[in-house]
Amino acid sequence: MSNIIATGFNAGSTNGELASLEQELRVLADTGVDTVELGLTSLDLIAGGRIVEERAERLVALTSQFDFRYTVHGLVSSNFMDPDTCHYQLDAAKALAVICDRIGARILVQHGGNLRAEQLVERAEADKRERQALFELAEFCKPYGVRIAFENIFTTELGQYRQTPTQIAETVKTVGHPNLVALIDFSHAYIESTYRGLNFHDELRAMAPVAGHLHVHDSFGRPQAFYKPYHPQENTALGIGDLHMPLGWGDIDWEAIFSELTFLPGTVLMMEIGRRYHAEQPASLERAKRLIALNANSQAIAAE
Repeated sequence: MSNIIATGFNAGSTNGELASLEQELRVLADTGVDTVELGLTSLDLIAGGRIVEERAERLVALTSQFDFRYTVHGLVSSNFMDPDTCHYQLDAAKALAVICDRIGARILVQHGGNLRAEQLVERAEADKRERQALFELAEFCKPYGVRIAFENIFTTELGQYRQTPTQIAETVKTVGHPNLVALIDFSHAYIESTYRGLNFHDELRAMAPVAGHLHVHDSFGRPQAFYKPYHPQENTALGIGDLHMPLGWGDIDWEAIFSELTFLPGTVLMMEIGRRYHAEQPASLERAKRLIALNANSQAIAAE
């Protein structure tokens, strides 16, 4: 039996209102999905670190209409390295953890932090600041039974300080809290490995033993650089950037990855392949299920 327990897609609001999220959830229910990662910061649920109770109640009422397993994506702009906003980030993340508990979600995604090129004076304490914040958040989440899934991101600006996937794994090990796991975003790792000249598969191997959540979507691992497309589809045409394409559209060897790596028990394989690809989602869902079966078989062989 695989340590991967479920798969599904992400969903969010397109306009800050619950109605557009509801539309997306209904599409996913019709597709036969059992797990959904909610992009809750696409909604106005939190103001200044405080829960907007009326909206939170409406969210609970909405999510309870569906028989989904939920996970939650925290702030996409989350950044515990930034000394100016770290306190505000923590307040918002703690509020999201409370909302996770209310809707029965047991995973809250937190992006790895970064510093801008001009923040040189802050670099010496950046990793320490992030680790302290992660420990504080994990301690807060403990009574709620929520695990923080700490995600590897890729470099987005010249001179930016950003941790590699291997360093993300080291951060999780150093914090050493049961409510903190690593989140492997395979495309992010691919892009960062290309940019830094790292071995992509070695970076994944470093993360896998502490990984309890997965973000799966396809790409070619080509950094965005300074190219600005007119349409998002032009990035897809050129194969550059963090494309979030259906499985099989890029060149990531998913079968090789899932036949080798073993993740933590209770891991969710979450496909960040959104509404733009509704027509392709069923095929990606079937492939994800095959990857889970492949992973289970590989684990069983390794245990013999």
